[in-house]
Order: sequence, then C-alpha cells, then structure tokens
Amino acid sequence: MPGWMQAGGWGLLAGSSLVIGALVGYFVNVPRRLVATVMAFGAGVLISAVSFELIADAHERAGLGPTVRGAVAGALVYTGCNMLLARRGARHRKRSSGQPAADGDDGSGTAIALGALLDGVPESIVIGASLLAAAGGEAGVSTATVAAVFISNVPEGLSSAAGMKRARRSAGYVFGLWGAIALASGLAAVAGFALLGGAGAALLAGIMAFAAGAMLAMIADTMIPEAYDEAHLYTGIVTVLGFLIAFGFSVH
Repeated sequence: MPGWMQAGGWGLLAGSSLVIGALVGYFVNVPRRLVATVMAFGAGVLISAVSFELIADAHERAGLGPTVRGAVAGALVYTGCNMLLARRGARHRKRSSGQPAADGDDGSGTAIALGALLDGVPESIVIGASLLAAAGGEAGVSTATVAAVFISNVPEGLSSAAGMKRARRSAGYVFGLWGAIALASGLAAVAGFALLGGAGAALLAGIMAFAAGAMLAMIADTMIPEAYDEAHLYTGIVTVLGFLIAFGFSVH
C-alpha cells in the first residue's frame, strides 16, 4: 500500500475517536467530573507524545536551534489563531458547559468548527510525518503517536459534544462537525507525509517542532482548563498517569 494511503488511514483512525467521543457525549449523560478526568488523562498522554515523539526526535535530527524556533513558531501561530476564534465564540469549544447557544449564534458555530480543525490538524500532520523513514527509506507509523492522539481525541469529542447539546445545537451539526474533522485528520496526515517526504533534516525537525509547539499550546489553552474546571485537585495526578502510560508505549 502506498505510504500516503497508510498515512491517511492512520490519520482517519486517530480522528475517528472524535466521533466515538461525540456519540458518547451526545447520547449518554456522562458526569462532568468523569469527563474532566478523562480529559486530564488525555492531556498527559499528548504531553508525553509531544516530548518523546516530537521534540526529542526534532532535536536528534537537527539540534536545539531549529527545534526551539519551530516550537515557538507553532505556539505563536496556534495562540494567535485561537485568540481570534475565541473572540468569535469558540473559547469554550472543548467544554461540556459554557458554550454559546445555537439560537444566539453570531458566528460561534463556524468559530467552533474552525477551532476544532485548528486543534486537530497539527496532530494529524505529525502522524503522517511519523510514517517517513527515520533511516534507510523504510516507513513505519509511530504507534505511540497514533495511540496518544486517539486516546486524547475521545474526551475532546465527548466534552465538546456534551457542551454543544446543552447549547441546543442539533445532532446533525454535532456529528457533521466531528465527522468532517475526522476526515480532515486523514487528509492532514496525507499532507504531512507528502509535504515532508523530501524535506531536509533541519526543515523536517522545524516542522515537527512547529506541530509540537502548537499541540502543547492547545493542551495548555483548552484541555487542562477543561479538566481543572471540574476535576480540580485530581487533575495533576491523572495527567501524570496519562503521561507515564504514554511514555511506556514510546519506549517499547
């Protein structure tokens, strides 16, 4: 199977957990504290993936300079886009409460959709990049990265869909949104594979670090606040457990 098809399949698999989470969040009355706890776990998993699958790999490829520049650029771009979308009603897009009501929509629905896309694209690009050869021209997906994205997507979809339901958004809107984001995840993984295939070590490292910076900013801006809002003092220990479990995957 061509590499780009593999990348798309893995990206779609990771993105499909958004739909799974959304189904649970929309149709099952999951306690908010449980949602927040799972969100904290997912944040820890993603932090591990950023640290050991992205930043460490970027540093090994090209050294500290390109890694730092890429990560800072990714964080700045994500934060700037997130600030613009927050002003349009997407500030609490991952929260199970506090989302703007659909009947008072002033563009918040579009902002929430764009915000979800903004959150998911860097993760999927990384999945595509992980299929590229580390050496010798052989491709193999990073199962730790795919697992991290899959696990973290479940609470994102769950919490956000629950919040959308409380904000009186229709099932068609909710599942249309998450289905489209899952499809976009597959396409972004294909793009990551195709665009980075001929990149030099420094450029590849910079792009991977860019995605890592964007992901880390997303975790701090949207996932951890949602987790702490309900789980409070349990957030730290659950995040650490997620981090350690994902680290175990990455070293085996």
